[in-house]
Amino acid sequence: MVTLQICSIAGQHAPLPALLLSAAGPCWFRMSTHSESPLDRLWKEYGAAFRDFDDITLGRWLSQTLSQLAGHSWRLSHPLLGAYRLAAQLAHERQIWLKRTATPPAVYTDSTCCRAPLLPLFTRDIVDAGLICQHCGDTCVPFDDIPAELQAEARAWAQKYSPLHAVAHWDDAQRKKCGSYDGAMDDAADDVEELLATAGRDLVPKFLEAYPAIVWEDQDECLEVRPEDIEL
Repeated sequence: MVTLQICSIAGQHAPLPALLLSAAGPCWFRMSTHSESPLDRLWKEYGAAFRDFDDITLGRWLSQTLSQLAGHSWRLSHPLLGAYRLAAQLAHERQIWLKRTATPPAVYTDSTCCRAPLLPLFTRDIVDAGLICQHCGDTCVPFDDIPAELQAEARAWAQKYSPLHAVAHWDDAQRKKCGSYDGAMDDAADDVEELLATAGRDLVPKFLEAYPAIVWEDQDECLEVRPEDIEL
């Protein structure tokens, strides 16, 4: 099982237990590693709105929202996605989809990771992690299972992205060698903004040929690129 993780140093990750919110809004999977952190408490506070829902009501809300999501690619920071993820996490805890207490729109197939409706997330780690489930945070579509033509484009995009993101994790020797590390960070952030815009505008919508809806990561916390920096 592959669990989505937060970047800590180049090539290494730390586990993610709960949703992180940036100043700009929900940023989905960049989470605190402490179960009693302020971010976890905030997550629980936001999720309380759904905890009063019984299983049938929660399942119906999710199914209705999935209908609205179908046919579109969505920013990860979109408020509707933030609300959906809150409800989806609770539904995962209650095993709503395993109990079949609600019927999702017919266009959605079951994800192999948790049997929730397949709503994948495209991230910068697409090649290593595949597409990520919005319900359990695991890999719902391994990279090798993505249609071949989309694999090629996603791999080419990720190969451009990876060295730019790595700038945020340069060691002291690399920082000294470049002369101006602040300048290198700014340049990398500018290029990442363009790559994320390209993904959201041109690449990710192509995934709708294979999946009923798709979500894409529209920020890079390590380079301090926020959703509002990505103009489509």
